[in-house]
Amino acid sequence: MKKNFVEELRWRGMLQDMMPGTEELLQKEQVTAYVGIDPTADSLHIGHLVGIMMLKHFQECGHKPLALVGGATGMIGDPSGKSMERVLLNEETLRHNQACIKKQLARFLDFSSDAPNAAELVNNYDWMKDMSFLSFIRDIGKHITVNYMMAKDSVKKRLSGEAGTDGMSFTEFTYQLVQGNDFLHLLQTKNCKLQMGGSDQWGNITTGTELIRRTTGKEAFALTCPLITKADGGKFGKTESGNIWLDAAKTSPYKFYQFWLNCSDADSSRYIRIFTMLDRGEIEALEQEHAQAPHLRLLQKTLAKDLTIRVHSEKDYQTALEASEILFGKSTTEALRKLDTETFLSVFEGVPCSEVSAGEFDGGTSLVDLLSDKTGIFASKSEVRRALKENSLSINKEKVTEQTPVGKEMLLNGAYVLVQKGKKNYFLIHVK
Repeated sequence: MKKNFVEELRWRGMLQDMMPGTEELLQKEQVTAYVGIDPTADSLHIGHLVGIMMLKHFQECGHKPLALVGGATGMIGDPSGKSMERVLLNEETLRHNQACIKKQLARFLDFSSDAPNAAELVNNYDWMKDMSFLSFIRDIGKHITVNYMMAKDSVKKRLSGEAGTDGMSFTEFTYQLVQGNDFLHLLQTKNCKLQMGGSDQWGNITTGTELIRRTTGKEAFALTCPLITKADGGKFGKTESGNIWLDAAKTSPYKFYQFWLNCSDADSSRYIRIFTMLDRGEIEALEQEHAQAPHLRLLQKTLAKDLTIRVHSEKDYQTALEASEILFGKSTTEALRKLDTETFLSVFEGVPCSEVSAGEFDGGTSLVDLLSDKTGIFASKSEVRRALKENSLSINKEKVTEQTPVGKEMLLNGAYVLVQKGKKNYFLIHVK
């Protein structure tokens, strides 16, 4: 017996709203369902992960998932939860973004097997691009009243100025009809009876079920998950430097790993249910173990490991782990030299950095001069000598003496030197 999908979401805290009859339908037959994904970037970010995990569980429970890349809707912009219209994209950009997104989704979903519930990627631009405005308002627009559309929360908030704007354009006002048309098209072409999404999508999804009822007389269903927030009420996935992306070029695996590692206990207890495939027994056992020694951060480490391996790779996880150890003093020069420049700079982001010319590493500069006059890491030469005498000074994680030669062999990635005073005071020298 496959798992009960609704029950799986319920215990994981991933179920918000569901139309009557949805659970019964899922227990009766193999169902096709879709989640819409915004293709405005060539990478997904962790805000997309909830929808992706819903599709993952859906497939694991024996049903067929569709990931809909909104090529057409991406050209318009969804007003739900937004206060501004988005920048419109051209077709070439959308196609590029779609290809990148599919590659990332394939880390979670089975697209390639011949199983009857293999995942599919669809793009609403493919069926919208040849539809004329006249045929759209005749075949779709006439079935949904303006009164019905105006009653949606996302529309009401924009029109009343609650979202901090002067209103909304006709383009955005029609968004729910375009999304409803997607649902209708997928029902007719792929027998897709269910649409899933975040709770802010409930209005758009139910417009689709209503459109299907009015145009075909058939029943379609809706299911949403809660919008994920942090325990302190802050927005999930947003950091000072912006989104946490799944693309390693946009967010390094080290930074990705660190995001999950730094979650609070309350958040990691929720996130491990939502973002991993660990079962209930495994999670509850982890929570009990974590409660006995919270300082070991077992929940956070398990969550960070699981997601870093799934989104990136085992090798990237090991690199992130080694990089994390560097700051806690348990690392070696060898581990430091293995780090690529991007990971190295991610680890030491915000650490004071001095620039010196490559000529200082030609053999004519003493260590004392380098750390005082040339970089200002120490206020005076006597301070450097004191630190050396106390054996509290390391270069690239190795203890040094006043006689240690300053040469190019010191350079990490050909351009950096890591200076450490005591256990926690780090400084970088950038050699140009």
